[in-house]
Amino acid sequence: MKKNSSGLFIVATPIGNLKDISERAKEAIFEADLVVCENPKHSLKLLNNLGIKKKLLSLHDYNETLIINKISKELSNKKIVLISDAGSPLISDPGFKLVRYCIDNNIYITSIPGSCSIIPALQLSGIPINEFSYLGFFPKSKNKMKFFINEIKNSIRTSVFFVSSNKLIDCLNFIKSEDLDRTISIAKELTKINENVLRGSHEQIISQITNQQILTKGEFVVVVEGKSIKKTENINLSIYNDTITMLLLKFSLTEVVEIVHKLIGINKNKIYKWVLKLKKYQN
Repeated sequence: MKKNSSGLFIVATPIGNLKDISERAKEAIFEADLVVCENPKHSLKLLNNLGIKKKLLSLHDYNETLIINKISKELSNKKIVLISDAGSPLISDPGFKLVRYCIDNNIYITSIPGSCSIIPALQLSGIPINEFSYLGFFPKSKNKMKFFINEIKNSIRTSVFFVSSNKLIDCLNFIKSEDLDRTISIAKELTKINENVLRGSHEQIISQITNQQILTKGEFVVVVEGKSIKKTENINLSIYNDTITMLLLKFSLTEVVEIVHKLIGINKNKIYKWVLKLKKYQN
């Protein structure tokens, strides 16, 4: 890649910690003739931190065609950088039409990769991520919510999606109403000082949010365990009572749930409820 190449440079920016920007990303922004972004006020903070002054042009879903027409000539002979408010552009952010325009008009285009909240959320979830599906944002309407949850319910892959603060509790309650009995992880403030990851069943997550008084502001990344392909859900757990009792003498409740899950493949939430019931009966 030539230093002064013209065309479109898709540049990933930090999702929280400003130190997570790459040298290539800083170089691209420094050499850019124009920086296309979502919110100039937000992006200005990043550029000020980098000590870079550039012309900023706002691009969002409602003006993308207008912006393409405005910068079409510049794309052929100038270096245009595309950034989002945080993370990797085009991942549930505007820019797709701009990229298609460059491809269709044989304009040079490249990506400078970096931060993306999806990957760390998956890594920190404690849920298998050898296969996963990204589903975008949790929908607003109840009909779309039902379709959304059914897609997760029937998938053997781990699912990951975004949910806004005002929809987080709705999302968890809807999962509960649809009897989606899976392990869930919810990540917020990734890479920041207040980074927090909640893990467990939907009931445990709701309890953690309530009891720990976790602020439900901002955007959350939700990871949901995939459907088990093992045909073991109809097994009567009572046949394992003696084994579970012995395990409880040596291990914590959480550790016993994990051991039984790995041995027979039944959903952790179902095992948790059974082991908890058994433990209370013993006491």
